[in-house]
Amino acid sequence: MSKLIAFAAIQGGYKVVAEVEGQLETALQTYDASTKIGFPNTAYYLPVIYSLTGLKCETLEDLKKPMEFARGLLPPHIRLKNWLPYLGPLLDAGMAGIISYEVKEALRYLSEPDFYIAQEDPDIENGKWWVGAADDTILRKRGVEFVDGSAPGFAAMVGAAPNKDIAKMIVEDYQKKSLYIFCAANHNGKTLIKQCHDAGMQVGWNTRIVPFGPDISSAVFALGFANRAAMAFGGVQPGDYKTILKYNKDRVFAFVNALGDVGTEWGVAAAGCVNWGFLTIADTPIPEILPTGICTYEHVVAPVTHEEMVQKSVEVRGLKVSVTEIDIPLAFGPAYEGERVRGADLHVQCGGGKTQCTELVKRAEMNEIEDGKVEVIGPDVTDLKEGETFPLGIYVQIAGREFQEDFEPIMERQIHHLINYIQGIMHIGQRDISWVRVSKAAMEKGFTLKDIGVVLHAKFHQDFTKIVDKVQVTLYTKPEDVDKMTATARDNYKTRDERVDKMTDEDVETFYSCTLCQSFAPSHVCTVSPERTGLCGAYNWMDCKASFEINPTGPNQPIEKGEVLDEKLGQFKGVNEFIYKASRGAVTHYNFYSMVHDPMTTCGCCECIAAMLPACNGVMTVGRDYGGETPCGMKFTTLAGVMGGGASSPGFVGHSKFNITQKKFISGDGGLLRMVWMPKMLKEELKDRIDARGAEMGVPDLYDKIADETVGITEEEILPFLQEKGHPALTMEPLVG
Repeated sequence: MSKLIAFAAIQGGYKVVAEVEGQLETALQTYDASTKIGFPNTAYYLPVIYSLTGLKCETLEDLKKPMEFARGLLPPHIRLKNWLPYLGPLLDAGMAGIISYEVKEALRYLSEPDFYIAQEDPDIENGKWWVGAADDTILRKRGVEFVDGSAPGFAAMVGAAPNKDIAKMIVEDYQKKSLYIFCAANHNGKTLIKQCHDAGMQVGWNTRIVPFGPDISSAVFALGFANRAAMAFGGVQPGDYKTILKYNKDRVFAFVNALGDVGTEWGVAAAGCVNWGFLTIADTPIPEILPTGICTYEHVVAPVTHEEMVQKSVEVRGLKVSVTEIDIPLAFGPAYEGERVRGADLHVQCGGGKTQCTELVKRAEMNEIEDGKVEVIGPDVTDLKEGETFPLGIYVQIAGREFQEDFEPIMERQIHHLINYIQGIMHIGQRDISWVRVSKAAMEKGFTLKDIGVVLHAKFHQDFTKIVDKVQVTLYTKPEDVDKMTATARDNYKTRDERVDKMTDEDVETFYSCTLCQSFAPSHVCTVSPERTGLCGAYNWMDCKASFEINPTGPNQPIEKGEVLDEKLGQFKGVNEFIYKASRGAVTHYNFYSMVHDPMTTCGCCECIAAMLPACNGVMTVGRDYGGETPCGMKFTTLAGVMGGGASSPGFVGHSKFNITQKKFISGDGGLLRMVWMPKMLKEELKDRIDARGAEMGVPDLYDKIADETVGITEEEILPFLQEKGHPALTMEPLVG
């Protein structure tokens, strides 16, 4: 290992620690020692420091301990003679630098409260370029993508490319591979984020190009995100630094790209990242660290040309990505799913209340369709003037020897994602309330409606090989054709919904597992039944059945229910045996229909979390979209942080939104009649289903009896409301007896 790079990193460590010690001393002279500090809306304090040391930094005074710890990590300076090429001193110096950088950013939040903008996307028009530390809501929302593989990793990019075209080339290549791009630091005043913006790219969490900050210290936000993922989804405990770092090496596939001259401050940051197993690829001729040790392969590789940087980074990190080339004139991939087409960018649109836009997938016989045939019946977008609207019907016919009618809605839901994956095209909604917006940039590159059909044909074949033999796509744009197709589609939707809603757990002998989240929560095993959808909201029983048909060795395996051990609470011998094996002995049993007695395990991907409210003799639930306080005393982010690592936590349980109104929802504890509080937005979203389910249970006005945040956010505040409304939970048997 080069003495030069170790020298630079260790020098950088001393420099950064001393600088931040000075900033902390200045802050202590300026503010009271009890002044609150921290990153906004997170239950993880300063996440790098908290995860590695267990220290909860909440005040200025609290920052002294991590800085003392960082000072203690600094190794002796390298001497001319007797230099030993060990990684240890370099890693210690790097960790000292990273800890100091996190303290530095906490001090910035205190002294410059408006420097970062607390939202997913920057407000560039008002000069707010930097989003700073991701809050826990973003972590939960984006963490799902790392779990399900739609985001295989992230590139932490520091500095700036020689010009905007090179910046766009590198970043778009990462987007095509579905990676996130975490941007920090500047090179001679230039930043990669501004280069991307100047090149016409949209930046922010929604396009996976995240502008953390303009200084190298803001790179610590990427490491904090990775460590919070380990705690939130993997159940790793704060202070267990060995497990945290190993978890990141094995499960969070990330690396650093250094664009520009690597000085001592960048050097110490790169050395710090090696502790995580995150290598550095540089475009300048810095000394390399090639032996395998901490990272999967080499630790520092340089110089690498800009044309080779993406492929070299993926190769050396050992990252497996699936790159799909689709024959359309636009870039394609999950990175574009969050891209918006705003008014100034809009060329034409359909749906969204302006015209009818409907989607339907139907099974066909093998001899009825022609594979790969894509037909546009009516005017194409190239025939329209800027600003015009048009109706659209997307009709997909699929033939396959193993394709069943039950798979139709599963395939239909993929249309939303796949159209959104097209750069410059925005898709919202599904079924007969879809909305498609086409950007001017997409039109300039040659987009036509046929490209939608090309994408659907290719991806259905690639993603559903086992059940798909032929795909034919017809796109209707004449109003009379779209109306006719919509009437047919609505008949199909009604039949499907009735079939699913009428299914009960007693109707089947087989449930299905879902272990997708075990990459982040190793002990979590979700079991999906007809009356208990997956807690992430993405999988119901039929989805899992289809998934097993498609991939018999995948995460959705059949589970024979076996003997009923407890009919009321929902415990089955076959399920217990399966989860014991699938959790590697960590979980011996759980109950389907109870949150009070040994409930199902929960991972950080859950849509909602329910909690007991003893004083009200009922329960509450809160969705991830609600960021406020709740009557159980914890926000969603706190609840998910406490129980999101695959634990079975009596009194709490993760679940989907749809599950709330299914008949078996906590039926062992009294069911939906126990629901006394939920956020207004969630309550309104489920109003029709709550009304219907309440009527079935003999309380047709249950919706009006459920409190929300407008009533109160403590048990004491909502109890009078429940008493006034005569909520049924108040007269039910004690929830805990």
